[in-house]
Amino acid sequence: MTQTAVPAVPLPIRIPIREIVPWAVFVVLLALIALYFVSAEQGATAVFANSYVHEFVHDGRHLLAFPCH
Repeated sequence: MTQTAVPAVPLPIRIPIREIVPWAVFVVLLALIALYFVSAEQGATAVFANSYVHEFVHDGRHLLAFPCH
């Protein structure tokens, strides 16, 4: 007797949404904070009184075409 081989059926990959959502929210929050510091941290909207943050992100601000002068 000969046996025929049954082709293997690939199982769909399950994406664990409940595990991804907290990390996605965390990454979006960090991105918004970074965007604030690069785009708006100067002058009247400054969170910090000195200009250390402005000087730290100064080149990145110009690289992303945000004016600051």
